[in-house]
Amino acid sequence: MKHTRTTPKIFKRAKELRCDMTPAELKLHARLRAHRMADVHFRPQHAIGNYIVDFCAPRRKLIVELDGSQHLEQEEYDAERTGFLKSKGYKVLRFWNNAVMNDIDSVLNVIWDTLNEQNDVRQ
Repeated sequence: MKHTRTTPKIFKRAKELRCDMTPAELKLHARLRAHRMADVHFRPQHAIGNYIVDFCAPRRKLIVELDGSQHLEQEEYDAERTGFLKSKGYKVLRFWNNAVMNDIDSVLNVIWDTLNEQNDVRQ
């Protein structure tokens, strides 16, 4: 099966990452999976171009990224990546891993508010 949004190599890597999610990704995935957030489907470790995003709601063009301490040292890369994703029409939300682990309700509220804002724009 040919994937038009990425290369076979990136697609394979995304599949591997789904089997090795971080504790923060697992915790958020448990709350986002099975259309639990406004009946929106989020895909974990979703490949887009040369990038693999932590969570993506393709139909809503919403990406949720979780950042650990390594992101403090790769701000330029993250900005380039976010720019590419925005150029493809995605809205990107970023959260620190510790926010997910210590205050997941606040993270979910931001995601919920963003989904509601998108609904307001559509109507």
